[in-house]
Amino acid sequence: MSLVKATQLLRIAMRATGRSGVTLQDIREEIGCSHRTAQRWTAALEEAFPQTVMEDGDDRQRRWNVPARYVAPLLTPSGDEFAALGAAIAELDNRGLAEQARLLRDLRAKMRTLSPVSGRARNEVDEEIMLQALGHATRPGPKPAVIAEVEAALIEAFKGPFLIETTYEKVSGDKRRRRLAPHGLLLGTRRYLVARDVEKAVFAPLQHFRLEGLTQIQVLSETFEPDRDFELRKHAETGFGSYVDERQVVTVVCRFAPIAAGRASEFLFHPTQKLEHEKDGSLLVRFKACGLLEMCWFLYQWGDSVEVLQPSELREMVHPYRRPFSAFP
Repeated sequence: MSLVKATQLLRIAMRATGRSGVTLQDIREEIGCSHRTAQRWTAALEEAFPQTVMEDGDDRQRRWNVPARYVAPLLTPSGDEFAALGAAIAELDNRGLAEQARLLRDLRAKMRTLSPVSGRARNEVDEEIMLQALGHATRPGPKPAVIAEVEAALIEAFKGPFLIETTYEKVSGDKRRRRLAPHGLLLGTRRYLVARDVEKAVFAPLQHFRLEGLTQIQVLSETFEPDRDFELRKHAETGFGSYVDERQVVTVVCRFAPIAAGRASEFLFHPTQKLEHEKDGSLLVRFKACGLLEMCWFLYQWGDSVEVLQPSELREMVHPYRRPFSAFP
């Protein structure tokens, strides 16, 4: 068996250790093969792992299960995999999620302890090289301040999900105690908790609370039923950055000058964006989103190489302060 096929068989065996085992459809998706080829892979799985158990589920799909203890000795993490985990840890640190970063560090330490001694030093060298190449070993730049007690409380609340009680201070300085049903976090230059104030009307809309404004937070033993129609990813895509207010969604059209068009075309400004290259070499970018202030912050970096065509509110925020810069974002 070639190295590539051996690797593919190991990937199938890994999926077969899961509680629901692996199906022919799972194998087709994992390997990218036909139904007939997937059947041959199950035969190879049974040959390589005689402990494989085959059974038909309630959904009439045949599943293959392999006890994890027979596959585990073959699953030594590589240096590249440790590097990917290290990059994830650095990204969590950069986003101010210290508790989640700590959990991944603990997981990495356990994985290293369980790895065979032979090759461990080489993996650590490979990991360091990859992290330095990815630029995650020492990432400069501003990032949100860590609020450890708030972060830890929210993580615990999401597990329930449990209600939280906290003192929330608005930007205006108004401060009062609230009981909230947390639904998710929006991360970015600013960080917001998406939650419902349970002391308001039953069908009150979800609100956004700045994490910096939360103090004296307490996780309650009382659970709640999250909104069935709420999807955090779709909700987040409404905004340009971390600020979201679906009532403020506007159509944005920007023109990037020919000198900046190439660089601008490499950016994903928003999931709904549409790009249009004009005859003079300039680039039109269109999308729908809210968060004019965060758009302004980003567009200002392009200096006089960007022109806001609409909305007029954003144009008025950006244009008076444009100036030439020696480089683009």
